[in-house]
Amino acid sequence: MSLHVAIAGNIGSGKTTLTELLAKHYSWEPHFEDVDENPYLNDFYNEMQRWSFNLQVYFLNSRFAQILDLRNSGKKVIQDRTIYEDAFIFAPNLHAMGLMTTRDFENYFSLFTMIEGFIQPPDVLVYLKASVPTLVQQIQSRGREYEEAIRLDYLKRLNERYESWISSYDKGKLIVIDVDDNNFKEDQEDLGMIIHRIDTELHGLF
Repeated sequence: MSLHVAIAGNIGSGKTTLTELLAKHYSWEPHFEDVDENPYLNDFYNEMQRWSFNLQVYFLNSRFAQILDLRNSGKKVIQDRTIYEDAFIFAPNLHAMGLMTTRDFENYFSLFTMIEGFIQPPDVLVYLKASVPTLVQQIQSRGREYEEAIRLDYLKRLNERYESWISSYDKGKLIVIDVDDNNFKEDQEDLGMIIHRIDTELHGLF
């Protein structure tokens, strides 16, 4: 029986780390964003306006394929970032900042809407909520070259869109983890609390 748990959160919130820790704990198969394989990321960070549409369509395509694959596989899978974040956070933010034209955004969103009709949402969505200072600290500590140019106002705008999206999320079970107060990366007790909450949602344990 397939199981799909997804981790959502802003850049630097700890999605990949939590995905790895939970995959290890549950023996689930992890699915990561293919940052290293993405042919548009470096170009996008150098020239956002030129490459924003291409990048978002690439993400949409790769995540759609990922979801179909994991649902058809019958496996228990944990996914780093969801297809919804591209559509409700990153693409509209690029449009609002003038980095994606209205024509491109409308084209992109109609494509997403059509794709959404073919996919099932995650069984459980875990949202990593984090303040901008926490995000900045974690981004700096991992030292990815293309992330060095990310600006504070960009992270702040994304955070606002995440809060708006999560506040109206109704597609399935949702767990919100405040990363400012939960150091699951280094604290076993904090990680245990997240695991307990996931178990409760999946199995109704009290």
